[in-house]
Order: sequence, then structure tokens, then C-alpha cells
Amino acid sequence: MSRKYRIRNQEKLYFVTFTIVEWIDVFTRKHYKDILIESLKYCQNNKGLDLCAFCIMSSHIHLIVGRNGEPTIEAIIRDFKKFTAIEILKSIQGSSNESRKEFLLHHFRQAGAKNPNNSTFQIWQQHNHPIELNSNDKITRCLNYIHQNPVDAGIVFSAEDYVYSSASNYAGLPEKLIDVLFIE
Repeated sequence: MSRKYRIRNQEKLYFVTFTIVEWIDVFTRKHYKDILIESLKYCQNNKGLDLCAFCIMSSHIHLIVGRNGEPTIEAIIRDFKKFTAIEILKSIQGSSNESRKEFLLHHFRQAGAKNPNNSTFQIWQQHNHPIELNSNDKITRCLNYIHQNPVDAGIVFSAEDYVYSSASNYAGLPEKLIDVLFIE
């Protein structure tokens, strides 16, 4: 991995992206997105995650994160990705309503077979591409990028209308899925 994309300062905020293998659209189902939301809440309450922004798209999630406890940012990310991969896989395997069940399991099994770090399945791509937010300009650009993602994808007209994003938090709307720490 390039030195450019490493978490070097645990006291800084980072823009990270987690992507499903082969960019498969897993998060078209509410249930799978809710697994991510519940896991983010758990990490906030139990692992010291400072969540400043998020947006869950169909094949990936963007976050601006930091930490406020002992675990490193890398450890929080590792635990989040491991737990959500297990839960998403269990949900797919146990579902009688998932029309893409065989397709998803086939691709996750193939990805797992190519990676010696996995026993059987791989859900997430391994890299996170962390970008240290060490200037106000970077913070503003990443925050706007995250919140404009569903607008640019043609899902909504206004960023704050997208439910699975922190744009509604920043717009001051009362409806939100998860609390975030505002970046000033």
C-alpha cells in the first residue's frame, strides 16, 4: 500500500471509503444499510469512533472519522468491516427473499478464494484509501463530496433528502439516522 494512504496521526480526522468487492450493489436493500448504521452506532458507543459524516451508496460507504478512545482508527475500521461482513453474509445466507442470493454468494466466494486472508468469503475490498483531513479545504471538499454523492448519482435532488447520509444532520433537520460530530 502506498505511504500516501496510511493513517499516520491518530488525532486527525480521515476520509475513508469502504467498497464491496467488484463494486456489487449490495446496499440496494434497506436491511443491509441498517446493518451498517447499527454497527456505526455500536462503534460510536463502544469503540471510541468519532463519526463526523457518512453516506451509504449502493456499493460503498464514505465516512469522515476520528477517534476518542484507546483503539486506533485502523482497529475500529477493521472491527467495523469484519462485523458488518459477517452480518451481511449471515443475512444473505439466511434470507428466503433475497433474489440475488446465489449471485452474491458466488461473487463473495470467488473474491474470498483469491485472498489468502479469508477463509471462504470476502465482502469488502481490503483497502480503505484513508485521506488525512489536515486542512479546512480538504475537510470542506470531502464533506461536500460525501453529501453530494447521492445527488450526483441522480438518486435525490437535494443532499439532505437522502436518508442514508449525514447531510440531513448538517442541514439541521430533525430526522436523522445517527448522530454525528459536526466539523466546524
